[in-house]
Formats: sequence, C-alpha cells, structure tokens
Amino acid sequence: MWKLNDKKALITGGSKGIGKATVIEFLKLGAEVLFTARNEKDIKLLETELKEEGHQVTGLVADSAKPEDIKKIKNWIAERWNSLDILVNNAGINIRKQAIDYSEEEFRKVLEINLVAPFEISRALYPFLKKSGKASIINIASSAAIQDVGTGTPYAMSKSGLLQQSRSLAVEWAEDQIRVNSVSPWFTKTPLTEGYLHNEKKMDSILSRTPLKRVAEAEEISSIISFLAMDKSSFVTGQNIVADGGMSITAL
Repeated sequence: MWKLNDKKALITGGSKGIGKATVIEFLKLGAEVLFTARNEKDIKLLETELKEEGHQVTGLVADSAKPEDIKKIKNWIAERWNSLDILVNNAGINIRKQAIDYSEEEFRKVLEINLVAPFEISRALYPFLKKSGKASIINIASSAAIQDVGTGTPYAMSKSGLLQQSRSLAVEWAEDQIRVNSVSPWFTKTPLTEGYLHNEKKMDSILSRTPLKRVAEAEEISSIISFLAMDKSSFVTGQNIVADGGMSITAL
C-alpha cells in the first residue's frame, strides 16, 4: 500500500519544480503518469530524460486555465484510460506587486490559473475520478493561504480559496469515494521562487522565521503529495497539510 502501482495520475504544471518532482516520484512508485505544461520544449526535455531512465510517461501541451485545453486533457483520458485515480492540481503562477499596482488583467490571471482552473478541471474530470472507486485530488496551495507572507494579495486570495474548494469538494464528492486534500508549502526551491530566494535580504527574512533554518526542496513536498495519493491515506479527506519547517508556529 506504500506504492502507486496501477494508479493513473494526472499532474498539471508537471515540467518544473514541485510538479516535476511529483511526476518523478509517482513514476518510481509505479503509477502511470500524464503531465501537462504550457511549454512544449520543457515537456519534451522531461519526457526524454524520464524515458532514458526507463519510465513510460506522457506530457501534454495544455494550459489548464483554457477550456479548450481542459477538453484536450479530458479527451486524452477518455481515449486511453477511461478512468482517473489521482489528480494533482499543481499548475500556478504569481505576479508579485503591491495591491494597488495590479492591472485588472493581472490579478484576474492569477485567480484564473490558481483557483478557477483547479475547479474547472476537477469538474471536467469528475466522471473519470468517480469511475476509479477510490480517487484522490491533491490541490497545491501555499502558506500564503493562511498567513500574510508577502507574496501578493491576489496570490494569497487564490490559494485561500483553493483550501475552501478542497474542503467543500471533499464533502460533496465523498459519496463517490473521491478524496480531496491540499498541501500548503512554505518557500520551496523551484523556478517560480528562484529570483525571490536569490535576494539575500528576503532569504534572511525567510530563514529567520523558519525554525528549521532552510527552505524546502521540491522532493519534500512531492513526498506529501504521494502519501495523499496512496490508499494508505484512504481516511484522510478535506485536510490541508502545511509543510513550512515550523514557520506557522513561531510568534517571534
């Protein structure tokens, strides 16, 4: 039960960072994996890397915020799998600005990709998840969903909404044996945070707030995602696992 043998998994935003680490871990645990990303070059690079290591994996160029691309994903699953055991809603973006400096287009884009897209793709793939009989949805949220961590208001809004989306769907779809949980990482080494973490002042501030005195590796987050995907976590639903090195429990 500490494996994902015979599980069919979709990971959005799977070519980099936490998504890539999750793709690799799922494959090592025996799952069949479909991952999506917006950049075809990134997809081909990861596919080649993994196939050279003996893994069978498929990458699909798709933006989960676009209805036509959700339809593309849905059609791929219908034609090849006809059911889905695991959905990891990982794709996300951030635009770091002061609230008054966002254009309407910018803040709506953050909300569309981080909050609306997971809802729409979960709804679109619901029939396949129901067919599984014991499906798991894992939404990748953030510490910013719970506290102000200086990442921008639209990002925090989107991730906070994603937590409630997870809780509500967990209740609504429990009768269909679909579990829904979320994972909220603190700062993690990924391409999305690379520039931010290279700022010495900001990095010092992060470390001063974190009892473990470091940021997370992507693989440390993917291991939590893998647990929530396994049958070993079959009685866990509607929960948010915070992976923050102790940051949220410190007052000074």
